[in-house]
Amino acid sequence: MTKRSDSLPATPTVQVIERMFNLLEVLASKEEPVSLKEISEKTGLHPSTAHRILNDLTIGRFVDRPEAGSYRLGMRLLELGNLVKARLSVRDAALLPMRELHKQIQQPVNLSVRQGDEIVYVERAYSERSGMQVVRAIGGRAPLHLTSVGKLFLADDEPQRVRAYATRTGLAGNTRNSLTQLPSLERELAQCRQAGVARDNEELELGVRCMAAGIYDDQNKLVAGLSISAPADRIDESWLPKLRTTAAEISSALGCSRPAASAGR
Repeated sequence: MTKRSDSLPATPTVQVIERMFNLLEVLASKEEPVSLKEISEKTGLHPSTAHRILNDLTIGRFVDRPEAGSYRLGMRLLELGNLVKARLSVRDAALLPMRELHKQIQQPVNLSVRQGDEIVYVERAYSERSGMQVVRAIGGRAPLHLTSVGKLFLADDEPQRVRAYATRTGLAGNTRNSLTQLPSLERELAQCRQAGVARDNEELELGVRCMAAGIYDDQNKLVAGLSISAPADRIDESWLPKLRTTAAEISSALGCSRPAASAGR
């Protein structure tokens, strides 16, 4: 009896599909239209076979024929790609890497996004063994200047926008460590820009410290932050490279081409 395998085959089981993939790969490797002769040579397909498949792909707008005998990728691929992009959420991309990071450090890992003058917690990975007395609930909110992720977003803003934020919010504090004066906040944000990470030194809640790294989309825009929360006396600098690596992995899954920040910075 043949054992059933649930894994996907390494190559398509339908020959024409495999040939179609090969044709699209050749077109994707060139910025300019590619001649039928070159396509045939690179794929190993007879010109008549390549021509027939390319014509069918042209009907579906997966391939364009700008002039007789040459081909390039079609607009239908762009349309489908935009659909995929729209449906790929930061949370979906982050969930498994967050869980893996939590396994490594055994402390809560949070995913947050900006909404106006606050950050919103949209996902978390934690366990009771972390020793944290308070874990932020999904959907919970906090002021930008009191959180590590919030500081990432403020550091990404223009100086005048930071000043406008300070005016709107009054930089109200939660603890004796909160940064409630604009000059202090601006110095902190300058450090964030230089280091590529941000910290919360018991500013939102006494007894809890955090470190955060940014998550970027395919436009290299900051769209979320990944943070580690821990009891103030347990925060460990050795977590920082792991945090950076995980944030970079999520960013890559979102199509970001931004170089990963040096873990030693």
